[in-house]
Amino acid sequence: MARRVVAAVLILVSLALLTIYLREDDEGGLHAAQRLGLAVLSPLEVAGERIARPFQDAYGYVSDLVGTKQDTDVLEARIASLEEQLRQYQNAAEENERLRGLLDYVDGARFPDDYRPVVGRVIAQPANAYNQTIVVAAGSDKGITPGSPVVTDEGLVGLVSKVTGGEAQVTLLTDESAAVSAVVVSPQPSDTPARGIIEPSPSAAGLVLDRVDKALVVNVGDTVVSSGWTLGDLSSRYPYNIPIGTVTSVGRQDIDLYARVQVEPFVDFDSLAEVVILVKR
Repeated sequence: MARRVVAAVLILVSLALLTIYLREDDEGGLHAAQRLGLAVLSPLEVAGERIARPFQDAYGYVSDLVGTKQDTDVLEARIASLEEQLRQYQNAAEENERLRGLLDYVDGARFPDDYRPVVGRVIAQPANAYNQTIVVAAGSDKGITPGSPVVTDEGLVGLVSKVTGGEAQVTLLTDESAAVSAVVVSPQPSDTPARGIIEPSPSAAGLVLDRVDKALVVNVGDTVVSSGWTLGDLSSRYPYNIPIGTVTSVGRQDIDLYARVQVEPFVDFDSLAEVVILVKR
């Protein structure tokens, strides 16, 4: 009951003051009190604003920073996703180009007669410098046998050394056990072309054509190919005219029995992705 009385009194007093304020002129007591109140409170309002402004600015800065960080995270995630898609597209394009090259080779005039191709994906690279073998995802289920030559559209890769049902191990030309009978093809053909054995170079990167007669002509830039042969039902492991590499240097010394012929292979053995295994028909 007392609260209602107090509330009623306050309402009546407020109405009375409002009525007096509206009826008196600008020089009246209530107007003067209002101006005095504003004069007293104005400095406090300005001071409060100045005190609050750094906190407001700091809050705005932090808020903007948090928003910017969130936007940056979203953009970085989007960029990473797009970069991954780009890598996938590039890998697919590179694979498509490689396979097109292999297809052109298999369907072209350079593919050796009496063989059929088996294209296999390389699933294991050489374990170390002393074990130059790769593993291909194609095996006896495709008719592959030990001794099958392995090539790419660029040239000779090596020889199948082991076979399982779905995989084949290939010994590369860079393995110390590799040896291929080869012949030098020169832009100026000779009646007696230089012949020798392709082996991994013992002292430098690449291959060496060993046991080449020093009297035979071999020039830098000449091409070295396999010198396969056929005699009745017998034939060499490698068919004739599979490109091997280019002659990069020729050395002849009186104390040597043979010329020293360095050969740079056409095949990049460090980046093999797909190969063609030659299977006898």
